[in-house]
Amino acid sequence: MARPASYDRDAALDAAMTLFWAQGYHATSLKDLEATLSMKPGSIYAAFHSKEALFRATLDRYGTRMTSELKALVEQSPSPLEALRDHLLGLADLSPCDRPSTACMLVKSLLEVPREGELRMVIEEHLDRVEAMIAQAFDAAQRKGELRPDCDPARLARRMQTYIFGLKVQAQRETDPDAMRALCRDLADEIGQFSTRPI
Repeated sequence: MARPASYDRDAALDAAMTLFWAQGYHATSLKDLEATLSMKPGSIYAAFHSKEALFRATLDRYGTRMTSELKALVEQSPSPLEALRDHLLGLADLSPCDRPSTACMLVKSLLEVPREGELRMVIEEHLDRVEAMIAQAFDAAQRKGELRPDCDPARLARRMQTYIFGLKVQAQRETDPDAMRALCRDLADEIGQFSTRPI
């Protein structure tokens, strides 16, 4: 009979995700992981098999949360288009709060890992899921008659995904809250221009 794990897997993944998000994959050492997870090297390898596998698990955790949060925002709103605009407006907060960074962990990781390899594919798959989720929201808005019929939901999704990740990077360097709010409002208004009614 297998012995029950003597650690909280969810807590360990959250701690590792925060560490990788803050420091990056290559700059995070096994010693860093030992200290952050309060686990010995053998226990880390027994639980996650390798540093790369642990990193992939944290990417999965981050990507799933990001997609789920965006999906919930759209589904809970009577207007998919307004929900997307609200998401852009919500990125004006310059404080990382409980996050180690305002920048997206997926984008930071994409810039760090080699262009070829499994890690790159894992990251791109998550980015593709986010884009698909946004495209579905635009498609829903079009079916509701909120989005102009001449608009391409997939093309708008690529545009908005660029806005989202760009705003998260801008929040890393912006120091003026009013300027950040104005930028988010400008980009949200651009999305609003495709509406069939004023929003």
